[in-house]
Amino acid sequence: MKTIDLNADMGEAEDADGIASELAILKFVSSASIACGGHRGDADSMARVSGEAISQGVRIGAHPAYPDRENFGRTSFVLGKDISEGALRAELEKQINALKDIVAKQGARIGYVKPHGALYNDAVNSAKLSDIMTDVIYHIDPSFAFMGAPNSEMGRAAARQGLKFIAEGFIDRRYTDDGHLQSRAIEGAVIRTHAKRMAQLHGLITTGEVETAGQNIIKISCDTLCLHSDSAGALETAASARDLIEAADVLVCAAPRPANNNAAI
Repeated sequence: MKTIDLNADMGEAEDADGIASELAILKFVSSASIACGGHRGDADSMARVSGEAISQGVRIGAHPAYPDRENFGRTSFVLGKDISEGALRAELEKQINALKDIVAKQGARIGYVKPHGALYNDAVNSAKLSDIMTDVIYHIDPSFAFMGAPNSEMGRAAARQGLKFIAEGFIDRRYTDDGHLQSRAIEGAVIRTHAKRMAQLHGLITTGEVETAGQNIIKISCDTLCLHSDSAGALETAASARDLIEAADVLVCAAPRPANNNAAI
């Protein structure tokens, strides 16, 4: 039976309604990428989301970012100008280890690392940045997978480091003709209507195709599909996505499942 992972970026909400929506989304996804202090998140939010993820059998991933809470981690940093390589390594280590330690206290382990925002987008075309991230991940725990964009420097860096790579597609983001995410600075880059999100999801799980911002059809090969928990209508998207995927006779699960449920959920 065909399988697909469904992941959501989590631990980013700061008001009661947002927090409640995030926790409800965990009922429908198989992986949770949890903010760990760079763009959002603190010890309390990490413990809250990871604890609920563990109780729901959802795989946990670290979601580190540039140290940029003011701009929600969506402003690019230039290595050597805005941040040194050493400072970035130290920041990534701090963020990933913060979540790793919190999850360990709850009797579980994180299974992967997925960069956030500008860090993710910058790494798509930067071998240097991707190598820094995969090197940090490897030295924290070489069993952690690296989640990122297909056909990018991220996947090539994971291969050089010997890390498992999880190629990611997006339900709620528009693609450019080169197969990568359109900049959020461009109107329409975030898919805001429920029907269009479901149409993109349907293409991803049936033919592996999406319609780009330029109205071309391209292939996106992915192991996991992402939705953003901070987007309007995210809970409805999560519930409908789960239903649509299962209706297509595709099993939603974090792959590969560990033999021990506490090993890497």
